[in-house]
Amino acid sequence: MSMKIAVAGGTGLVGRHLVGALRRNGHEPVVVARSTGADAVTGDGLVGALAGAQVVIDVTSTASTDADEASEFFTTVTKNLMRAEDEVGVGHHVGKLHQEEAAFGGPVPVSVLRATQFFEFAEMVVGWTRQGDIATVPPLLIQPASARDIAAELADLAAGAPMHGTVEVAGPRREDFVDLTRRILTARGQHLEPAWGFGPFHTDMAGDVLLPDASGRTTPPDLDTWLASE
Repeated sequence: MSMKIAVAGGTGLVGRHLVGALRRNGHEPVVVARSTGADAVTGDGLVGALAGAQVVIDVTSTASTDADEASEFFTTVTKNLMRAEDEVGVGHHVGKLHQEEAAFGGPVPVSVLRATQFFEFAEMVVGWTRQGDIATVPPLLIQPASARDIAAELADLAAGAPMHGTVEVAGPRREDFVDLTRRILTARGQHLEPAWGFGPFHTDMAGDVLLPDASGRTTPPDLDTWLASE
């Protein structure tokens, strides 16, 4: 059944893929972003943007690396969206990891996708911390998937009934983040020397803290397959 599905953050990395996935699945996506006249941070324009939508998917993001600032952003955005959704009668709210805590306290039935990091995260980190040929690349273990595959999972989740819970999705294989970053940048024709001790990352992020639960779902493409498709 075709549905009108609003995508908050529809101009971002995941949002662009998500809008495409929804169209391919026969739905009518509506991009909710400041550029389209709806600001999820202030709440301005949200009621009009969400009118007529059966589902809202929240894939908003922030560039802030400060934990308190990021938490405040996601809490504010989620509460603003859910108030507007309640006002216009949206029946299903779909969020991702960072929105989880705020979303479950809202008035609209919720499904949450908890996704591990994306392959694309490596180049984002380098962009944040690069100084010449040196960048802070934290020694993490992750199980990454592509933004495109996470978007496809979100599109499928939105088309179903509200879960009132969380589904976890990750890539097919654990990766060392430093090695993964080197491989991606090498494929892009770039050189990088990883460093530690400057930038927004701390030692409490090291090790396996970002690995998914063993019971979660996995997407099939590994890093090499993703690089070839790019």
